[in-house]
Amino acid sequence: MPYLDSIRVFVRTVELGSITAAGRDQRLTPAVASNRIKELENRLGIRLFNRTTRKIAPTEIGRLFYEHARRVIDALDEAEAVVDGFSQQPRGSIRVTAPLGLARRVIAPLVPEFNRIYPDLAIRLRLSDRKVDMFDENVDVAFVLGTLEDSSMKARKIMDCRRVLCAAPSYLREHGAPETPNDLLNGSHRCLLLRFPGSSEYFWTLQTEEGLQKFNVTGPYDADEGDVLIQWAVEGWGIVNKPFYEVADHIRAGALIPILEATPPPPSRFACLYPHRRLQDPKIRLFIDFMVERCRARMLEMVG
Repeated sequence: MPYLDSIRVFVRTVELGSITAAGRDQRLTPAVASNRIKELENRLGIRLFNRTTRKIAPTEIGRLFYEHARRVIDALDEAEAVVDGFSQQPRGSIRVTAPLGLARRVIAPLVPEFNRIYPDLAIRLRLSDRKVDMFDENVDVAFVLGTLEDSSMKARKIMDCRRVLCAAPSYLREHGAPETPNDLLNGSHRCLLLRFPGSSEYFWTLQTEEGLQKFNVTGPYDADEGDVLIQWAVEGWGIVNKPFYEVADHIRAGALIPILEATPPPPSRFACLYPHRRLQDPKIRLFIDFMVERCRARMLEMVG
């Protein structure tokens, strides 16, 4: 087992580009993870990584070893999944990723309930508003809100989520309420934007009489975390484009007011993605079936 554990640390180091990150992924300290790599190199008699003070990258032979080691780990995981299929109590871990706002409000509150039913299953939840490469980061299930672009993944739709443009009363008193989508252009209004590498929200798509149209909105504030935009909107710094469930409480309290309701953003699809081969794993099927049902119910409860 120590040898196999070392191989797992090595594989995750290649995929995450960091021994520290690989150790965290495997629930190990950086020192222990580093020792696992050294033990593996000593056993094989080769150097697996080129190291600098800023970067670690696999050597040529390390890359070759990774390709074979990855297949070994995948085969072992699938073998364990077959065994779990005959067990009344599934066990192991499931790596899950989700956008921050979605995870805080919908996904994370359901994880303890799932764990109470299946106490031998550990959920490793990784939250980020950026797009996650499920293969590179070895993710089992990804919850997404928006366009599903990756056809290499299996998708399970949960529901369509209404979106809304809104702003604080103080902002609308100072700047006025836009009457048409074109009023958002040319710096007439402050639009609060979600921006990060790979972000698609450098424009807003709205439903107009002519159909869906893209508007290249601008504003002095942007962030890579959606809840920051909501906070800015509540404080009166601009207009935000968010799924209704994320701002429903603020709207009910009068802290945010919907605008341009005749030309709203189109709904965002809420779904979970998983690699095709993961469907063979009984614990992944259990998790997805549980979360799809509970997420839909929780979302409907939130929007009233």
